[in-house]
Amino acid sequence: MSEATPLLLPDTGEPGFGIYVHWPFCAAKCPYCDFNSHVRHQPVDQPRFVASFLREMAEMRRLSGSKTVTSIFLGGGTPSLMDPETVGAILNGIARHWHVPDGIEITMEANPSSVEATRFRGYRAAGVNRASLGVQALNDPDLKFLGRLHDVEDALKAIRLAREIFPRMSFDLIYARPHQTVEAWEKELKEAISYAVDHLSLYQLTIEEGTAFYGLHKAGKFVVPDEEQAALLYEATQEITAREGLPAYEVSNHARPGAESRHNLTYWRYGDYAGIGPGAHGRLTRGRDKLATATERNPEAWLTAVERDGHGMVEQELLGLDEQADELLLMGLRLREGVDLARWQQLSGRDPDPAREQTLLEHGFIERLGNSRLRCTPKGMLVLDAVVADLAC
Repeated sequence: MSEATPLLLPDTGEPGFGIYVHWPFCAAKCPYCDFNSHVRHQPVDQPRFVASFLREMAEMRRLSGSKTVTSIFLGGGTPSLMDPETVGAILNGIARHWHVPDGIEITMEANPSSVEATRFRGYRAAGVNRASLGVQALNDPDLKFLGRLHDVEDALKAIRLAREIFPRMSFDLIYARPHQTVEAWEKELKEAISYAVDHLSLYQLTIEEGTAFYGLHKAGKFVVPDEEQAALLYEATQEITAREGLPAYEVSNHARPGAESRHNLTYWRYGDYAGIGPGAHGRLTRGRDKLATATERNPEAWLTAVERDGHGMVEQELLGLDEQADELLLMGLRLREGVDLARWQQLSGRDPDPAREQTLLEHGFIERLGNSRLRCTPKGMLVLDAVVADLAC
């Protein structure tokens, strides 16, 4: 990677080509988390994992062909548990396999509990230019409830360091927590905006099967806001962020104009991306089809597979045009910019069903942007899954 990385390149509006690298290890498993994350009580053999990331990278390069990378995302798990040398080796490997221009967005997720200034400076020197912090709450009781290892003091220290060291910074919060009122959330959100630089990810707490929270919630150990209260919290979120200059550009993501996450826009615009590491997914165009890839989720099993076969893929499925059209709709309607109708029509071979579209228009769930784009209204975002299902039929 270039030592003197310029300011991040502007968004071109194109889907782009992203590289996602999954570091699967965490210091502790959060009770709400259904991501592919694992706790290991012995030190992780980072050089061995790097070697396997590089081997799987070579296979993904073979499948993708020669491409120009528009974003890189190091996710997890907790990537900030990696040594800066590990991050540098991964980024250098990507640059050997694909064309990586200076100034593309290179994001790394970090937890405040694993943040140290020297490590942050090491990640920046390796090429990372955007940090995404898993803050999740700005009060200690709720952080404890969410199973986080940091407190508010740690979170604010991490935010300050990220603002100082990286050109771009974002952090996550979870709302619709037990007993959370609209008034309390408004106060917390305004505080968060005062710390934010240009991007916030704001997620409603969902109870996912297979998580610790699922069993506790089912047993009545805690209660989350009902549908009506959750909708009020969502509406307050949209209103406050828009007023403070960080409007939603996606259901759960808010940014100052020009500071949207390039990598996540690649997903939502249905671009191509290579997924590398345990449990990573990818989408790679192959002629008229798209190859959907998924790798082995267990880190040690993935490692063994890569060392044996050169990759850890357990799924490779070619998606036809109809399946691609459905995925384009599912992803694109999450965005404030909506879906490119010409691209959807090219994939699906048809126009949206006039009767279904008219019904959704009359109910105020969708709107046309001229003849070129279709998007959900704020009202439609509250029932996004139903809108997508209606239009995809």
